[in-house]
Amino acid sequence: MPKILIIDDEESMRGLLRMRLSDLYEIVETGEPEQALGLALEHKPDIILMDLMMPNCSGFELCQSIHSLSYTSLIPIFMITGESAEKYREHCKSLGAKGYFEKPVDFAALRATLAAEIEKKQPERRGYVRVRMRLILKLRGTDRNGKPFEESATTDNVSASGFLCNCTSALTKGAPVEVFLAGEQDRHVGRAQVVRREAPGAPWQRYGFQFLETTNDWLLQPK
Repeated sequence: MPKILIIDDEESMRGLLRMRLSDLYEIVETGEPEQALGLALEHKPDIILMDLMMPNCSGFELCQSIHSLSYTSLIPIFMITGESAEKYREHCKSLGAKGYFEKPVDFAALRATLAAEIEKKQPERRGYVRVRMRLILKLRGTDRNGKPFEESATTDNVSASGFLCNCTSALTKGAPVEVFLAGEQDRHVGRAQVVRREAPGAPWQRYGFQFLETTNDWLLQPK
């Protein structure tokens, strides 16, 4: 059963979300935003539902913290709040939130959105397993302006078919890069392409890369 982490200081709202969603999802909840990051790391939920306005730690701060850690950065975050969606939607998006629901919540729309998000995650789970392995890579290619670039990038989220890392160069989806394991002598490990870009409004860019081909020097080989 997919797992949802609910973060809301209002007990009544947590209870309502739990009542309306617990038939399809395992629910982990907290009314203390200070505990939220620890729960996300412990339970690795499939989705996070978060109140925007909470005492001591706002949803803005918490969303940014969760999204900045490699271990939790891929968890979709949806804000639920009584504030106007138009007022904060773009800012939430820039911090990594996937969506925004106003109170009173349209539960039919929420359930449909959650189901679609879970469905998107299934092919990734079936296809390959991610491993926490810290590697220093060197990426070489052409940025979105057609300018050649070469830069080092650190990743601790890898699989046999790809990896996730920050990159200062602006890249477009589908852009190919040559990938090297950095060291005293760089080793060419394959050719990859950008399959997704996260937090497009942030000063740094985080990209998901999928290998088009790998050499025997890539540490994780497909079975």
